[in-house]
Amino acid sequence: MADYNHIIDHIRELHNTREDILPLHEPRFLGNERKYVMDCIDSTFVSSVGQYVIDFEEKIKAYTGAKYAIAVVNGTAALHLSLILAGVKSNDLVVTQALSFVATANAIKYAGATPYFADVDRETLGMSPRALRKFLDHVEVRNNIPYYIPTGQKVGAVVPMHTFGFPCEIDVIADLCSDYNIPLIEDAAESLGSIYKEKHTGTFGLLGAYSFNGNKTITSGAGGIIVTNDDTLGPLAKHLSTQAKQPHKWEYKHDMLGYNYRCPNLNAALACAQLEKLEDFIADKRELAGKYKVFFQSENIAFIEEPEHTRSNYWLNAILMESKEERDLFLQVTNEAGVMTRPVWALLHRLEYLKDSMHDSLENSLYIEDRLVNIPSSVRI
Repeated sequence: MADYNHIIDHIRELHNTREDILPLHEPRFLGNERKYVMDCIDSTFVSSVGQYVIDFEEKIKAYTGAKYAIAVVNGTAALHLSLILAGVKSNDLVVTQALSFVATANAIKYAGATPYFADVDRETLGMSPRALRKFLDHVEVRNNIPYYIPTGQKVGAVVPMHTFGFPCEIDVIADLCSDYNIPLIEDAAESLGSIYKEKHTGTFGLLGAYSFNGNKTITSGAGGIIVTNDDTLGPLAKHLSTQAKQPHKWEYKHDMLGYNYRCPNLNAALACAQLEKLEDFIADKRELAGKYKVFFQSENIAFIEEPEHTRSNYWLNAILMESKEERDLFLQVTNEAGVMTRPVWALLHRLEYLKDSMHDSLENSLYIEDRLVNIPSSVRI
């Protein structure tokens, strides 16, 4: 059995801990979290109406440069509602990546659509523009509507994910979507604060979705945000997320099918405090990534670095082992030693309820699935 004890010791040293368990990623509450949450409780406005929800949305708009930001209950709801807003209908085909968290595919299924899984690039871990281009070779635009020729299905959207906070080649993907009149929805759940060519991830497409789950760079416990620059979809997103209730002092009138997706004020209060620390957290995570890079280079283990022309938030640091067998051994030894490491998710087309989904060769996805390991990545300050 390989001796990984010196790697384990170094990881613990970087995190300055000898606790029995070193988590993969845990939240940090170092600012106004308690103050804002208690203020929210004292106000009694703890549900979906309150000033902190408004402040949360305004802070995200200011930070990302998006024209509209709509706070919702979680990142999955943000994705689902984004698909609805983009006009995705039952039996539409939605192109996404197999190397993704299951919520990406689930949101597509919630909308009644069918996922098509495209390959990723090894450099970005996100959707490959080359794989998307090959898919689009089989798409025909008729009356301004794109159809996938082999099945005749309308292509409802393209949903790339910025995996572990690493931006994919989103500008090329956006151009391809524009050429075929396909709505682009960014799954930016993991990439708040990541930048591609001086522009925030999540703001290249028609819509973008962020997550503020407890394991993200910053958290609201549970929460998500939809961002868009579209003057029709921005207001409509807020309307749909609040059960499509028409404004009135006392009457309950709903003019379309709506969703109970509005973010509670209590979660928004926590998010507002966390946002005040976001840049400090990212600076610390980038410093940690730099130290990991130097160390793993000395170990001849590949460390996943931010792609060219990007600033990654390094939500989760990742290494690539030489083989699946070596990966499995590393996972076993580190976890037995109390250092939480995790493999990448099982490719989505392997899941029982998605096994009949169409996909390309997934060559890079399969390579990464066998080798990638996430290592402890918490903010250390």
